[in-house]
Amino acid sequence: MLPAERRASAALAGVFALRMLGLFLVLPVFALEAARLPGGDDPARVGLALGIYGLVQAALQIPLGWASDRFGRKRVILAGLALFAFGSVLAAWAPTLTWLTVARAVQGAGAISAAVTALLADLTRDAVRTKAMAVVGASIGLSFALSLVIAPPLAAWVGLPGLFLLTAALTLLGMAAVAWVVPAEPPRPASGATEGATPLRAVLTDGALLRLDVGVFALHTLQMAVWVAVPGLLVAAGLPKGQHWQVYLAALAVSFALMGGVLFRLERRGHLGAVLRAAIGLLLLAQGLLAWAQAHGAGLGLLALALMVFFTGFNTLEASQPSLVSRLAPPAARGAALGVYNTLQSLGLFAGGALGGWLLRQGGATAVFVAGTALAALWLLVAWRQPLPARAPAAAA
Repeated sequence: MLPAERRASAALAGVFALRMLGLFLVLPVFALEAARLPGGDDPARVGLALGIYGLVQAALQIPLGWASDRFGRKRVILAGLALFAFGSVLAAWAPTLTWLTVARAVQGAGAISAAVTALLADLTRDAVRTKAMAVVGASIGLSFALSLVIAPPLAAWVGLPGLFLLTAALTLLGMAAVAWVVPAEPPRPASGATEGATPLRAVLTDGALLRLDVGVFALHTLQMAVWVAVPGLLVAAGLPKGQHWQVYLAALAVSFALMGGVLFRLERRGHLGAVLRAAIGLLLLAQGLLAWAQAHGAGLGLLALALMVFFTGFNTLEASQPSLVSRLAPPAARGAALGVYNTLQSLGLFAGGALGGWLLRQGGATAVFVAGTALAALWLLVAWRQPLPARAPAAAA
C-alpha cells in the first residue's frame, strides 16, 4: 500500500472499530440489564429493543449510501455518527424499555457502513482494496472479541446506562478521526456522470453476490439471537454476570488460535471455498451444542465449548465476506453491492433480536437454538456452491 492508502485503511478501520465496539458492548449484557426496566419482563419486547437498531439501519443503508455519492462521503459519515452518539445518550437516559427501544432506533439511523466502505474504495487502488477491506473486517472482529471480554465487568461497574455513555464517547472519537485523520476524499463526479439503477440491477441479479447477502443476513441473525439467550444460560449455570468475561475470554482465545492457525492458513493456500463452508459448519455445530446444553442442563464446560465454536466461525466469516463481496462485484457496481450487503446485515441484526426474543418467550432458549440450527443448515446449503473469484490476490502474511 501507498502511505495514503495505509493511513486511510487504518483510520477507517479505527472508525469502524470504535463504532462497532460501542454497539457490541451492550450485546452480552443487554437482555439481563434491560429486564430491570419497566416493560423488561417481556422477552419479545427486549428482543425488539435489541434488534430495532438493525431494522432502521436496513431502511437507511442504501439511501445514505446514495447521499454519500451526492453530497460527499465525510459529510454523511459525520452526520451518521452524530445521530449514533445522540441515540447512545438517549439510551443512557431511557427510564423505560419503550424509551430504550426509541433510542436504539435513533442509533440505527446513523447507517454509515456503506458510506465508510465506499470512502475506503475511493481512497485505495484496485490492487490493494481487498487488503484494505480485510483490515476493516478484522477490526470489526477484534471489536466484537474485546466487547465480550470487557462488557460484563463494565456493566457490573457502570450498568447499561454507563455502557451507552461510553458508546457515545467512542463515537465522538470516531468523528474526530473522520474529520482530522482520514485523508481528504476525492472530488465527487459531476451530476449525471454516475450510473443510475444499472449497478443495483446488476447486483440484485448476480447469484454469487446474492449468496453472500443471504450469508451476512444469516450470520447476524444468529449473532443477535445468541445474545438474547446465552447470558441467561450462563447465569442459570451458576456464573454471575460480572464473571461472564471469563468464559468469553477463554472461548475467544481458542477461537482466534484456530482461526489464524488453521482456517486463514487454508484460505491463503487457495482453499477459500472450503474455509467458508467450514466456518458455516462451525456455526451450525455451535447452535446444536447450545440446544443440547439447554435441553440437558449442561454445565459451563459445554457452554464454553459451544461459544468457542461459534466465535471461530463468526469471526472468520465477519473478516472474509466483505472482502469477497468487493472482489466479486463488478467495479461499476461495487458501491451498490456493498450497500445491499450492509442492508442485509442490518436486517439480520433486527431479525435476530426480534425473532430471538419472540422464540425465547414462546419456547425458551431451546427454541432459539433449534431455529438457529435450521437457519445455519439452510445457509450451508445455499453457500455450498458459492462462486469464488477466478484468481485470488497474492497472499500476504
